[in-house]
Amino acid sequence: MTDLGAPPGLRRFVKRQARAGSGLPPAIQEILTARAAARGHDAGLPEGAERCEMCREVLGERHGHVVDLERRSLACTCRACYLLFTHEGAAGGRYRAVPEHVYHDPGRPLTDADWNELQIPVAMAFFFYNSALDRVVAGYPSPGGATECELDLAAWDRLAAAYPLLGALAPDVEAIFVNRADQGSAERYEVFLIPVDECYSLVGELRMKWQGFDGGAEARAALATFLDGLRRRAVPLAGSRYGPDARPGPRQPELEER
Repeated sequence: MTDLGAPPGLRRFVKRQARAGSGLPPAIQEILTARAAARGHDAGLPEGAERCEMCREVLGERHGHVVDLERRSLACTCRACYLLFTHEGAAGGRYRAVPEHVYHDPGRPLTDADWNELQIPVAMAFFFYNSALDRVVAGYPSPGGATECELDLAAWDRLAAAYPLLGALAPDVEAIFVNRADQGSAERYEVFLIPVDECYSLVGELRMKWQGFDGGAEARAALATFLDGLRRRAVPLAGSRYGPDARPGPRQPELEER
């Protein structure tokens, strides 16, 4: 097993060698440069204020993210910069905005046989398509952060063909999140299509709160809060045709709620 925080997984760079905007088409780079210049000096800003990694706008606690496919990293962005990368092929395809929506498909729950076919050794995992590797990657939270586990790709392909929610996964920016919970003698599988950055946010929070062998009470409470949020936000994957054209549009207020 390898840490998803290291290449080729998505990761947040604490220190970058170059700004996230480098390597962009001139037209977009000019927009970002103008925005950065308009920010002015830093006088009066709170110490340690987080900034947009594209234009240097000061960010609130809740903000959007853009995936840098070349570096396999996530960049924090203001709303204006986020919107620059929401359409297909923006910036030559190097950057992609992480969607804000959460979907589920309550009419097609996973079964015990489905989960066993994937051979995942834990009760909770997330799956995303890594375009650099050209395959789906499976990971799960652990005391050391995000940990990758080996995935039976043939089994995944079979399930993705049978379950529209799995087949609707957009490369690099979305993840399938599965939580297996015991309910007496039965087991229940909660499955969501979520923004990939939320997986790593959960991983980071659980890592900070993890205690003992099973994570402890604080980590379990954090997971329960995360799942409650997904349940509130999730909307059914719509229509008889599945994929981006069949999905509801992004729910714009969610960015401010995250």
